[in-house]
Amino acid sequence: MIELIKNKNNNKMITTFLNPFSYLLARSNKDQLSHFNINIDGGLLVILLNLFGFKYKRKSFDMTSLAPVVFNDAIKNNKSLYFIGSKPKVIDLAIKNIKDQFPKLNICGYRDGYINDNEIVVVLDIINSLKADYVICGMGTPLQEQFLIDLKNSGWTGKGYTCGGFLHQTAAGIRYYPNWVNTLGLRAFFRMYDEPKLIRRYFIDYPHAIIIIIFDLFKNKLS
Repeated sequence: MIELIKNKNNNKMITTFLNPFSYLLARSNKDQLSHFNINIDGGLLVILLNLFGFKYKRKSFDMTSLAPVVFNDAIKNNKSLYFIGSKPKVIDLAIKNIKDQFPKLNICGYRDGYINDNEIVVVLDIINSLKADYVICGMGTPLQEQFLIDLKNSGWTGKGYTCGGFLHQTAAGIRYYPNWVNTLGLRAFFRMYDEPKLIRRYFIDYPHAIIIIIFDLFKNKLS
């Protein structure tokens, strides 16, 4: 895992983001991760990597980081976007809020992220037929990564980004994090307040992940 992060390739067509929780999931599926540009989402993981000599800054597909960069680039260069993820009514609200904030954005299509095995080929064909330049996928790790790999393997030639909970968050408003939360780096605590189901992730899964990450970092340094 550390070698994959260290030797990241920013020229690949699909990009994903690691935090301590997704790191732990990706660790058991490193082949999947090798298809991606890797960015680090989560201040704690950034701190750990930098302590071991890496040069990383937090990057996430949300409105505090890469989302507006991608959207404005698409507007400037007349590129189209396809969104997939979240639940049916939630994705509708998210797209409405994105359109309100970026009225010139060319959204060529969208749908929820609940796809069964019989639908996957149909969805891939639709995205290819629309010739979407960007695909933003928020299905959760590792489903979102596998979807973008399948899309790439289907012959699609655009750029893809995983976005985790971005669509769910954006359904509540284009600016999910209050400015003071973002300034103080309290995004994790705000998410626990907004989504109590994440409390287990931050207080049980994260400490477990941190131990594994530190072990991997020491092992990599010694080698």
